[in-house]
Amino acid sequence: MEPANPLGRLKFRAWHRGTREADFMIGCFFDAHHYAWDAADMAWFEALLDEDDVDIMAWALGTQPVPERYAGSLMEAFRKLDFVEIPR
Repeated sequence: MEPANPLGRLKFRAWHRGTREADFMIGCFFDAHHYAWDAADMAWFEALLDEDDVDIMAWALGTQPVPERYAGSLMEAFRKLDFVEIPR
C-alpha cells in the first residue's frame, strides 16, 4: 500500500522499482537528497520515476544521453552515484 503523503509516496516508488539495482540507485538517491527538495524538484523526481529503470540507469551511468527534460543539477547529482549504499 502506497503512503498518502507526497514524500512518502515518492520514497515508496523510489524503493519499489522491480530490480534490486534500480531500488538501490533510485532509492538511495531519494534518501540522500529529498530533504533539500522544493516542489519543482519533487515534480522532477516524480516524472523521472515514470521512466523505465533501464533508461534511468543508462542516464546515470552515461551510456545514453540524458533527455533535456531531465538535464540539470538534480541529474548531475544523480550521475555522481556517490549516494549508493549497498548493504553486505
